[in-house]
Amino acid sequence: MLLYALKRLLYVLPVAFGVSIVCFLLVHLTPGDPLTAVLPVDASAELQAQMRAIYGFDKPLPVQYVIWLGKVLTGDLGTSIASGRAVLTEVSRAVGNTLILAAMATMIGFFFGCLFGFIAGYYRGSAIDRIASALSVLGVSVPHYWLGMVLVIIFSVQFNWLPSTGAGPGGSADWAWDWAHIRHLILPAITMSVIPMGVIARTIRALVAEILSQDFVQALAAKGMTDRGIFAHVVKNTAPTALAVMGLQLGYLLGGSILIETVFAWPGTGFLLNAAIFQRDLPLLQGTILVLAMFFVMLNLMVDVLQTALDPRIQRS
Repeated sequence: MLLYALKRLLYVLPVAFGVSIVCFLLVHLTPGDPLTAVLPVDASAELQAQMRAIYGFDKPLPVQYVIWLGKVLTGDLGTSIASGRAVLTEVSRAVGNTLILAAMATMIGFFFGCLFGFIAGYYRGSAIDRIASALSVLGVSVPHYWLGMVLVIIFSVQFNWLPSTGAGPGGSADWAWDWAHIRHLILPAITMSVIPMGVIARTIRALVAEILSQDFVQALAAKGMTDRGIFAHVVKNTAPTALAVMGLQLGYLLGGSILIETVFAWPGTGFLLNAAIFQRDLPLLQGTILVLAMFFVMLNLMVDVLQTALDPRIQRS
């Protein structure tokens, strides 16, 4: 098992290198001048040249990449053009808030997705199956930013039960585990959980229906095993795939939460990316994208190792 984990870790290195190249090039190939965020409109050519030299934009792209990668490997993601603060400081706080939101949304989506999936799989072809499947398709199909605005209108505007923006009282960006902050988490977490709930429910439903039709389930029932025992075998056989889907959904939520975080003004990486894009803040944009990409790569590694621990056949295949 340890050898398999080390082998998977070695596979991550070239992937991480490729991700760093893509992150660097995609940001630099976009049109526009990043220095417009800090330079006045009537800036002289001398001042522009001086600022380009300070930020290293006067060098060829390959040289800029090597310098940037060397700093990244030492933990230096650069300095934000717009705020003048270290990118690592900005990203660290935002990543923490996004992890809280994404983890909560994944847990909600995983719980209800598994619930609907098992119910639909056990009662396939029935009215319960059709209702659960319809809810799953609805969860995947509904635009989550639209759902977020609807929830704000209902629970924040109409009933005034839950706050609509920020991560804490007064629009605070600092998180604390108390009811005043958890109230700000409820609406964005529910909104983000809808898509993973639908994906997990449809996956579990198909797996359960397939497993229940296999011969070993009928053999267990013929031997007199109780429904609880059969259910335990079904769960054991669906766990590796369910874990893989949950890991992928968590990765997607970490990187694809920009619309929801913008709707709810949640101070996470999505909100930070949105600000960096509009301000053309290249160091902040590069650092945020790179951190999110590395999270996704490491998350896939963890899921691969956990899948192998649950089902050793994966390691042999």
